[in-house]
Amino acid sequence: MSIEKLDAALARKLFLGGAAYLSANKEVINELNVFPVPDGDTGTNMTMTIVSAVKEVTKLPENAGMKALCKAIATGSLKGARGNSGVILSQLLRGFTKVIEEYDEVTVPTINLALSKGTETAYKAVMKPKEGTILTVARGISEKASELSESGEEFTIPDFVRRVTEHGEYVLKTTPEMLPVLKEAGVVDSGGQGLIEVMHGMLAVLEGKKIDLSFDTDVSGPEKHLTGAGRDDISTADIKFGYCTEFIIKLERVFNERNESDFKAFLQGIGDSIVCVAMDDIVKVHVHTNHPGRAFEEGLKYGQLTSMKVDNMREEHEERLFHMESNGNYTEIRKESEISTAKPVSGRVVKPFGFVTVAAGKGLTEVFKTLGADEVIEGGQTMNPSTDDILRAVEKVDAKTVFIIPNNKNIILAANQAASITEDKKAIVIPAKTVPQGITALINFIPDHDAETNRETMTESLESVKTGEVTYAVRDTVIDGREIRNGDIMGIGDHSILVVSQSVDQTVKEMLEALVDDASELITLYYGDEIEEQEAEKLKAKLEEIWPELTVETQYGGQPVYYYILSVE
Repeated sequence: MSIEKLDAALARKLFLGGAAYLSANKEVINELNVFPVPDGDTGTNMTMTIVSAVKEVTKLPENAGMKALCKAIATGSLKGARGNSGVILSQLLRGFTKVIEEYDEVTVPTINLALSKGTETAYKAVMKPKEGTILTVARGISEKASELSESGEEFTIPDFVRRVTEHGEYVLKTTPEMLPVLKEAGVVDSGGQGLIEVMHGMLAVLEGKKIDLSFDTDVSGPEKHLTGAGRDDISTADIKFGYCTEFIIKLERVFNERNESDFKAFLQGIGDSIVCVAMDDIVKVHVHTNHPGRAFEEGLKYGQLTSMKVDNMREEHEERLFHMESNGNYTEIRKESEISTAKPVSGRVVKPFGFVTVAAGKGLTEVFKTLGADEVIEGGQTMNPSTDDILRAVEKVDAKTVFIIPNNKNIILAANQAASITEDKKAIVIPAKTVPQGITALINFIPDHDAETNRETMTESLESVKTGEVTYAVRDTVIDGREIRNGDIMGIGDHSILVVSQSVDQTVKEMLEALVDDASELITLYYGDEIEEQEAEKLKAKLEEIWPELTVETQYGGQPVYYYILSVE
């Protein structure tokens, strides 16, 4: 078809077509996850991310303009983002729409710029980008788009999209050469495949193929979560400045890419720990600085300021309202001078610190509640919560500072994204990758310390615990040189698969042989919903015979999918 321009109506169809193709192929994408565990769901996470945007788009009238369409896509995908690939997809969409929202009709050169901006935005969202993932495929697509645009040839939009999609498919095929774990498993990157499916759907619309654009938006399916490749850690910076400064700018003048870059450069000149998120007519700003007034003055150049807050982090320890009792519960202890300064929210007192964490299983939820968690989001082992799920949980906590503890590598990006758009309080992500790490982080929280000291202490504590997870394989594969068959029992460590056997108890024993060292003192077994207490106690007795010098404890976790979660400290 000879299409030279896209208006809002056609752009809407393209987006819905991409979402429909991704949704239709989500199970194919799920099967590409490297680890053959029964909860690998990159396809589901990406589909739920894009469907969140679909729901926003379908609320718009049919004659909605390009700006309204782009806002719906960006906002919907941002809030619905789940898992690493889902968050990256939301950032690709956010960057792309940021460019095309300025046009009533979009041409090939504009699409080129939008693809480039989408890739740039996605790379910025990941602290340590890893090649061989969806990011690599996105970059390959945008680089091909730039090459075609600079070639001097004239393309219709269908031809242009076809060419960049074909190149994206080529780049996807090379991902196993960039990540050995993909090559060993004989698969391409699942997130990259998801992005290609979106491109296929858009191309199908451009080529006039019949697609059902009113597909079912209920894609939650069985409760699952992802354990896959390409998982990136979020590092924390050392804090050198004394005032945590936050405010929102209600824009009254243009805040384009150049303005944003200049503003961020100014903030970098006066502080660190900078978050600057521009959405529509507001800009949310967070900076640690010794000169809050200078940050406010610079913000005033772009519009009115609201939600201004400055905390003296060096004196914050004097404002502690709670202390930990011996059983791990918090008891309110407040000075009379503090009562007058506390702000009531929904009739409750605003405390200095709160906690949001993620866990699957009644037992694990109870453990985190006992340790002081205000909100425990159901998920992690069975479902990656979205950015919006985490954001809503943070908003429920009446605290000045809320620590978000994801307990899963694939939730950290969504948690980080939620923290960046949290308003009226400070949100700090403690990058716990496993449940035992999250428990250790909470145990190491000290009420009398300020937020930054606690962030450092809690983050450092994550290295003091080793984690093992025992589950079963759902397909044949080869990983880390180990041949795995469907139905095998696997022991997964912090970095790789440690054990493959035919017995749950044998797997636990062999895992502990790999995890326990001379510095180990405590082994904790969190048993899942398929393990009876009596079984767990029998296993505990066997382990005490093997390691009599160590303390062995059992704790009901109730988690699905994983027979046991092991903690070695």
